[in-house]
Amino acid sequence: MSLNVENIPQAIREAKAQLKQSGGNFKDSFEGMTASIQAEIDEIKALQANGDNVIPELNYADLLDAGITESQQAIIRKRGCVIVRNTFPVEQAQEWNQQIADYLDTLDYVNTPDKGLDKYFSSLQQGKPQIFSVYWSKPQIMARQSENMAITRRHLNRVWNHQHKGEQVFDPDRECTYADRVRRREPGDNSLGLKPHIDGGSVERWIDEQGFRKVFRHLIDGNWQAYEPFDAAFRNQTQEIPSPAVCSMFRTYQGWVALTPQGPGDGTLNLVPVSRALAWMFLRALQDDVPDDELCGAMASRALLCDPKWHALLLEVLMPIPKMQPGDTVWWHPDVIHAVEDQHQGQGYSNVMYIGAAPYCQKNADYLKAQADAFLAGNSAPDFAAENYELNFDARATEDDLSELGKIQKGLANQS
Repeated sequence: MSLNVENIPQAIREAKAQLKQSGGNFKDSFEGMTASIQAEIDEIKALQANGDNVIPELNYADLLDAGITESQQAIIRKRGCVIVRNTFPVEQAQEWNQQIADYLDTLDYVNTPDKGLDKYFSSLQQGKPQIFSVYWSKPQIMARQSENMAITRRHLNRVWNHQHKGEQVFDPDRECTYADRVRRREPGDNSLGLKPHIDGGSVERWIDEQGFRKVFRHLIDGNWQAYEPFDAAFRNQTQEIPSPAVCSMFRTYQGWVALTPQGPGDGTLNLVPVSRALAWMFLRALQDDVPDDELCGAMASRALLCDPKWHALLLEVLMPIPKMQPGDTVWWHPDVIHAVEDQHQGQGYSNVMYIGAAPYCQKNADYLKAQADAFLAGNSAPDFAAENYELNFDARATEDDLSELGKIQKGLANQS
């Protein structure tokens, strides 16, 4: 669902006026939540000082055998992220890595003129591409439709409260494909660094009355203690301002599959492992020291930045993920602040396939129709800039490469 706004500053002014008249005391709520977030940050720092894991980890074999325990679910809800080790065998991930390299070489991607259509991250330096706008290589298709991935996402989806007032918000056992890109970052690269941010909308979170405001209903009512990031209620009704690379599906998690070893210093993922961080940012923008037509730096059609001027508290625990091996996967709540290190200081390539989780709901089913058309034609996925590098490329995957599960997830066969 799209949200069309002609005058963003005016929309912000009107939204803030409406919210401040809603009855909640945003000053008291912000102060109370700040104290709670500070305690959580102090806890994380203490764990770091002791050398303990902050980001929870699971093993795929254990997940397959016993699922996710209640205590594991609790820490995932608190941190908003999790690593699943050995989701795929090392050899499989390494084979996919080589196949993608061959695919891009055959496509001659690097020498194809840069179409310059993707402006989502306007601060990226120019240089040899490190994120490749390909969506339909066979390794990507195989990974998305694999049973290992389906099982992993099924368990992770059940960490969420997927019902509201007795009705199902999404089906945790039925997944929709969300086609995304690949990262192949070479040693020494300093062009890809992404500032701490949140995807899936920026100013919409304050001005969208239909969905996002209902997601933040407890914050608006002054009952910040009742806010739960893993409550799915109304997240399937959010409206986004149309823009290349702004996700219009409801994702329970963003994520990727490691294709090479990578860890701190290798130009890879950083996270702020605080699932309530966005809620705190929501309240921060409604304080009296923020201009009436601003939202702490939020810009339409861009990632929502975690700005040191306004959100320094959260950045105290921005941290790299631990060492990942080929076949490991990492998952983070769509509201979790994340970044990419400015420079790859390691020795080998830092490569991933971006694959998240988008469970079945009407919002996601609607997106599948446009995505299926893009797949069949070889165009870029509809949420992304229409660069269409794979159009008329014979080596891309076709409908014949889809399993029955893959066809269902892509909306080319009926869900059952």
